[in-house]
Amino acid sequence: MPELQDIAIVLGANFAICVVCFIALWTVACAIRDVTFVDAFWAIGLALMAVTTFFLADGAEARQQLMLVVAVVWGLRLGLYILWRWRSHGPDRRYVKMLARAQEKGASFPKAAWTNVFALQAPLMWVVSLPVQLGQISDQPTSIGMVGWIGAGLAVFGILFESLGDWQLVRFKADPANQDKVLSSGLWRYTRHPNYFGDLCVWFGLFLIAAETTLGLFSIVGWLVLLVLFLKYSGGPSYEKRLTYHRPGYADYIARTSSLVPWPPKATSDVK
Repeated sequence: MPELQDIAIVLGANFAICVVCFIALWTVACAIRDVTFVDAFWAIGLALMAVTTFFLADGAEARQQLMLVVAVVWGLRLGLYILWRWRSHGPDRRYVKMLARAQEKGASFPKAAWTNVFALQAPLMWVVSLPVQLGQISDQPTSIGMVGWIGAGLAVFGILFESLGDWQLVRFKADPANQDKVLSSGLWRYTRHPNYFGDLCVWFGLFLIAAETTLGLFSIVGWLVLLVLFLKYSGGPSYEKRLTYHRPGYADYIARTSSLVPWPPKATSDVK
């Protein structure tokens, strides 16, 4: 096990980096009166945690390099996609409504943005990124074992799965004939959230790579927090409720389609 001082230096420095980044992003949000871009930084910021740990820690080189490549490829692909979506479609209505409610209660935009968005996300990012932090600190074992390679394979699968789901959604929305229709083909036939499932695969894969070290086993906390965020507090539950009322057929889509883990849809006769 690494010295506690070494662990504290890595975790403490990364926490400070998270806080500084979110303060800077909050400043930008206040200037443009929009916080939507913070979703893109979630992906890029998690990759950043892998990069900073790579330079801060003195762990096994092969494991560090593997985790760095997986995290950066995932983070840049997803982060740039979300940035493109923001620039193409404008502010996320979830954030607009959230901040509007806070302002109706007397909060200024800067206060509402900091309290409801940025102050919460900094510590959450630090916790979720624990696999790429703790997994890079130990220098033993020096080589990657079977569990680590299984994790790498799962992470690659997650990146491809999520990327395909995003591509299918972009193509569907680009066709004017699909306006107000429900995407229920491709990966979306088997899960309502290919993006969330892909993310969970990536980060469980990173956990498996980290778990080959004793210290890395504790990073399961990060993946569990990510799972709870997706199930309870992410955009999924909020926009699904809205779509149920405003998009014909969406309630039926929910009834027959798995929420997260891909699964064959229920037969029409089984949907009540």
